[in-house]
Amino acid sequence: MFAKDFRRSAWNMLSGNWVTFVLIEIIASVIASACAGASSFFGVGAIVSLIISGPLGLGMAICYLKLVRGERAEISNMFDGFKNFMSAFLLNLLNGLFIFLWSLLFIIPGIIKSYAYSMSTYILADNPSTDPNSARLQSIELMRGNKWRLFCLDLSFIGWYILGILTLGILFLWITPYHSAARAAFYLRILDEKNGNVNVNAQNFNQQAGFNNNGGSAFGSGYGTQNGAASGSANNSDPYPEFNSGRNDDEFTKGNDGEPPLNADDL
Repeated sequence: MFAKDFRRSAWNMLSGNWVTFVLIEIIASVIASACAGASSFFGVGAIVSLIISGPLGLGMAICYLKLVRGERAEISNMFDGFKNFMSAFLLNLLNGLFIFLWSLLFIIPGIIKSYAYSMSTYILADNPSTDPNSARLQSIELMRGNKWRLFCLDLSFIGWYILGILTLGILFLWITPYHSAARAAFYLRILDEKNGNVNVNAQNFNQQAGFNNNGGSAFGSGYGTQNGAASGSANNSDPYPEFNSGRNDDEFTKGNDGEPPLNADDL
């Protein structure tokens, strides 16, 4: 599948859901603006932003995963991340810390790592009990060979963002949910590809785009609800079998011989 396929699929998914997701983005923007404005008062806003950005980002991920799986998302779902506050907070802190450290090496490594960690919030949304660092490491595994694909998807929205600037930001109310839905669809797709649930050739996209007749995911019959209940013939309660089957979390930080990894891509 190409960037245009994810964009088309995201557009189809948002049909009939635009009002809900535009409102979600407006509320998120108001919260972010309030934190920025409060920063002038002894940095209170910056502290509040650090505390809530993780849980709020997790809630947004939950909303968009509901959308791309054909489930009904409510505005209140954007605050569901606070139900898993500590994990969301620590994940956001870990990602930010590692990206900052990698950015010290002339910026580019930090950008690469931001893409490597980009699926960690979705992973935590699907597995609330997952350790934050494990979610980060699983994202690295999931994004191996896929960072460039996601970069191209992001880059394909540049025309939309230019239009958003020309409309003084008004169009961003539609661009942001459009882009976020495409990223969530990308997550489902690469996860199914890793698990072997779909044909990675894009020739079947016309059959996969949009929703199935039974309201399931457009990205293979192996997808079910957020809590992992699978639909169709792939009745697997764990959406991460290749990560969690027959291995423990320590293996994410060790090589095949039990030694710490030497590859910087594992950090």
